[in-house]
Amino acid sequence: MKVDRLDARIVRLFTEEQRMSVLEASRLLKVARATVQARLDRMLSSGVIGRWAPQPEPRAFGFPVVAYCSLTIHQDFGHDVVAEALARIPEVLEVHTVSGDSDLMARVAARSNADLQRVLDAVTATKAVVRSSSVIVLNTHFEGRTLPLLEAAAGD
Repeated sequence: MKVDRLDARIVRLFTEEQRMSVLEASRLLKVARATVQARLDRMLSSGVIGRWAPQPEPRAFGFPVVAYCSLTIHQDFGHDVVAEALARIPEVLEVHTVSGDSDLMARVAARSNADLQRVLDAVTATKAVVRSSSVIVLNTHFEGRTLPLLEAAAGD
């Protein structure tokens, strides 16, 4: 879907103030409320806006350790079956099929470095993962940064 500057301005406004009403957004953007609503609906239905939900922060509820894990899997299981098994482990936050030396890349959360070992043991206990290699995040400078990309696509 092609996005324009108004689409980008709408997304930025709701990104900065998620609880803003459509009416308030229309006043700030100086466009009709129906225009803002129609554009939001269009961006949601086309997938430009992937979700409109609170994003829990694991650090805030006791999971301050984040690690990225390269996973090598049993090839005869298939990626989808492995992903389904990993989805049953709450600490596994993301799983991606990747190119390179490993088959999957997972982002996991843990209560501590020692707890990370428990999470990694749970990952390998699925019997679908042959080997894992992990790196612990020491500091996060930014994440989930897609708004600048949308604005660049819109011509801002």
